Amino acid sequence: MTSLPRVTAARHVRDHVLWLEFADGTAGEVDLADSLEGPMFEPLRDLEGFGKVRVDPDLHTVVWPNGADFAPEYLRERLRRGEEPSPSQPYLTTRSRNGIT
Repeated sequence: MTSLPRVTAARHVRDHVLWLEFADGTAGEVDLADSLEGPMFEPLRDLEGFGKVRVDPDLHTVVWPNGADFAPEYLRERLRRGEEPSPSQPYLTTRSRNGIT
């Protein structure tokens, strides 16, 4: 059984690009500009807001003060493939999908 990816470090690099590191040692940049759709992500289009990213120790992924987050599986796939994952790939954590802030 494979374990779920866990984001262990994140920093804002430029524009809507984050540098991420995962528990397995994989690290690199992910451009999320094309993923910032909908009311939860609208505030993150502003670079000042986007730059307030942090790693949530319970969700093991990146989060922002407004409650927006991305599933670590989505981020890992974006990093691994260097492209948008298939449309069936979920990219919100349960918290974002349910609108919990």
